[in-house]
Amino acid sequence: MNTLSFWSLVIDGGYLMIPLALLLIVSIYIFIERCIVINKASREDGTFMNRIREYIHEGDIESAVSLCKKTDSPYSRLILKGISRIGRPMNDVLIAIENTGNMEVAALGKGFTWLSTTAAGAPMIGFLGTVTGMIQAFYSLAEAGVSANITVLSSGIYQALVTTVAGLVVGILALFAYNYLTARVNRVMRDLEGKTMAFMDLLNEPAV
Repeated sequence: MNTLSFWSLVIDGGYLMIPLALLLIVSIYIFIERCIVINKASREDGTFMNRIREYIHEGDIESAVSLCKKTDSPYSRLILKGISRIGRPMNDVLIAIENTGNMEVAALGKGFTWLSTTAAGAPMIGFLGTVTGMIQAFYSLAEAGVSANITVLSSGIYQALVTTVAGLVVGILALFAYNYLTARVNRVMRDLEGKTMAFMDLLNEPAV
């Protein structure tokens, strides 16, 4: 009994397997690279806000700025922006922090457009392979005339099915990767919002 190998499926799928393979490779790279970046952004120093509170209450702005720069994380950059606006109206401070947060979230989402495009586009490429494969199959059938048989149809239909499966697989993987990374970024965004509110509350606290 003959068995199909992965490589033979790729070869038999035709030239449309090339863009599908490229989409898959780039999507895997983006997924791994974004996972590393988001994991780094998710790390949190549990003592950070307490130390910032102490420095602000003591009026030691320089130490607070130094701590933010040394921590080097999305939330520390938000707090650093807020510290740089101390003395201005509270609404100005909040807007400055929110603008910085939006830029941090946008930076974390770099490459997500590629994943969402792949999730939608890869199945379409697969369906294109289905159409071209079926056209080839029926063209071969017409050319064969009276000698036509199932063998004439088989190669075109086989190619059509292979590209369809490949497109769906790449699209599904890209979709899962996109949704997973989006959920991780949303979690970071909620953490940033929490830090923003904590800092704004800090500015309203009376010094002790």
